[in-house]
Amino acid sequence: MSELSINPGIEIRDSERELQRFRGRLGLLAVFALTLFGILLLRFFYLQVVQHGHYSTLAEANRISVLPIAPHRGIIVDRNGIELAHNYSAYTLEITPSKVADLNATIDELATIIDITPRDRRRFRKLMEESKRFESLPIRTRLSDEEISRFAAHRYRFPGVEAKARLFRQYPQGEMFSHVVGHIGRINQREVEQLETEGRLANYRGSDYIGKTGLEQSYEKYLHGTTGIEEVEVDSGGRAVRVLSRTPPVSGNNLVLNLDARLQEIAYNAFGDRRGALVAIDPNTGGVLAFVSKPGFDPNLFVDGIDPVSWKELNGSIDKPLLNRAAAGTYPPGSTFKPFMALAALFYNKRQPQQVISDPGYFMFGGHRFRDGRPVPLGAVDMHRSIVVSSDVYYYTLANELGIDPISRFMEKFGFGSRTGIDIIGEAAGVLPSTDWKMRRFKQKWYAGETISIGIGQGYNSYTPLQLASATATLANDGVMFRPHIVNYVEDIRTREKTPVEPKPLRNLELKPEHLKIVKDAMIGVNKDGTGARAFAGAPYVAGGKTGTAQVIAIKQGEKYVESRVAERHRDHAWFIAFAPADKPTIAVAVIAENSGFGARAAAPVARQVFDYYLLGKVPKQPAPSEDN
Repeated sequence: MSELSINPGIEIRDSERELQRFRGRLGLLAVFALTLFGILLLRFFYLQVVQHGHYSTLAEANRISVLPIAPHRGIIVDRNGIELAHNYSAYTLEITPSKVADLNATIDELATIIDITPRDRRRFRKLMEESKRFESLPIRTRLSDEEISRFAAHRYRFPGVEAKARLFRQYPQGEMFSHVVGHIGRINQREVEQLETEGRLANYRGSDYIGKTGLEQSYEKYLHGTTGIEEVEVDSGGRAVRVLSRTPPVSGNNLVLNLDARLQEIAYNAFGDRRGALVAIDPNTGGVLAFVSKPGFDPNLFVDGIDPVSWKELNGSIDKPLLNRAAAGTYPPGSTFKPFMALAALFYNKRQPQQVISDPGYFMFGGHRFRDGRPVPLGAVDMHRSIVVSSDVYYYTLANELGIDPISRFMEKFGFGSRTGIDIIGEAAGVLPSTDWKMRRFKQKWYAGETISIGIGQGYNSYTPLQLASATATLANDGVMFRPHIVNYVEDIRTREKTPVEPKPLRNLELKPEHLKIVKDAMIGVNKDGTGARAFAGAPYVAGGKTGTAQVIAIKQGEKYVESRVAERHRDHAWFIAFAPADKPTIAVAVIAENSGFGARAAAPVARQVFDYYLLGKVPKQPAPSEDN
């Protein structure tokens, strides 16, 4: 019998237990897999159901491009419908600097197919310096059809360069209205921040321009309009496929002015080659009929961004064409101050109209001789004659009797030394001197001797032509003062509804009618047989006026002013204020001709041409003649 032998190296396997282990592992794997699928299903549910709205919006945003549509800017017309600012469509060649690798090389290459001048390059560089957003900037504007065709054929060579259709602003009347209408320009970073602060930035998406000066600036919110929106479906390459929806822009409102363009032209040309300003106002409403500052400038230069050379030429000119002389230029009023001084004397009961003083040709005060501008003494002078022949001595003595503070309080009623509130920005306040003013300004007390020259519109007196025109209109309107306003009404471009700029009286000075009549009659006498008689000789209407001569430099005591010996820029300014018709005035003016001497010689003839056209429709054939006093 044989024996079985067992090998100790052989292990007997438990198949049942291994099977159980396998099944356990498989179950765990199944649970793990099911858990993963459950998480995945939950994520799908969250994305597809819970977040459906959010991701649907994102998907639409990728598929749809929202483009702003800039509105048409409102136009500006004069009272007769003559356009002073309008729009036209043209193509512009624009570069986005951030998308161009070599800017200089690109511009040089563009210049081989499109005419790009050195001025275009300078303007482009200036725009780059001013722009911090690196948006699309114009290198050439107002492209011709031929130039557009040439660029289109070579478009593939210039990434970052596009030809775009744009609306352009144009000022067909040029420099004549430059200071009153103003101009637009490209929006800078400061203006972007200001618009954002005011909550208006969204309405400027797609807009490159904003009002910079004049009415374009002060009526910006009316002229700009409302930006539209266009939803465009785009493909994966960002190319437009079709327009899905469109909310059209709303054009800006139109401005209809009180200004008469033909009257403005006559007034502007009447100055000839002289520098100066003129403001004409309707005393019954405060409507500004003419607003001239000469020399002016071409506002069209600023629309696309003025180039550095042109800017330097304008900004550095000795004639200061960028200065709005009518509203921001301040000058001593000279003898045009005398009618208001006469009213002050009557108001304070310091003088009676028939009271006579002796005019020996000078006035002595504190050992100082205040000279009269006339070469001979006037002798006995009452109030009427003091205005007609413009006696300095009469008003030297009157100023001494009144004192500076009563003079200041009375002149303040007429708006001297304060802004009129006209509807353009940048108006100067001028200087109405007083004891308090001098203490604030110089930390010094007022001396009695300083009051003497105040009486003839010299000394610290400094006012704008606009203030003189407003004061003259108030006098002509028997003491009822209106706020000067250039815009007559705003016209809604859709409904044609007209919103007038209401003529609201600012105040009634409550001057006595008999006092006003005394001064007005004297001003009528100025143009009949006084200092303004030559300028108004033969006029078929009756006008009141007052000439004035304002010193630019002081003359030492004992010296005589001789115009021919003084440099042109140091010669006296010529003033003239007037109103007509005298019985029921419909126009009041203030005219200043810089460094032109006597008011009767240079300023009064300008006013005569303005009155002749406004009252009679008479058109002059040449600039106002220069007359000797």
